Amino acid sequence: MADRTKPVRKTGLAHFFAAAGYSAGGLRRLWQESAFRQEMLGLVAVPVLLWALDASALHFLVFAGLALLVIALEALNTAIECLVDHLTGDWAEFARDAKDLGSLAVLCGLLCHALLIAHAAFA
Repeated sequence: MADRTKPVRKTGLAHFFAAAGYSAGGLRRLWQESAFRQEMLGLVAVPVLLWALDASALHFLVFAGLALLVIALEALNTAIECLVDHLTGDWAEFARDAKDLGSLAVLCGLLCHALLIAHAAFA
């Protein structure tokens, strides 16, 4: 096994650009998930629906915040799944629980969008 040394920690502006690169890498990884691609389709369709409902600017602003939240939740869910898959190659109750809980977090974020649409439709 090759001996690996810890990379030098970046600071200042170099840290900012490194972090942006890490985030771009995370987004590329997330794009490989079919659930994420489906959510992105929804995040394109919901503003059209809000426009059809004659929603207020506040509805669109809340939608944007919720969209970022769903992306963050899906990223965390995918990270959990990657770690669980790495830790166990076989079925394990902790693995099922971890994946189910991550999935629940994403569902809650998506249900927030449903509540927003309902508010826009009936307010």
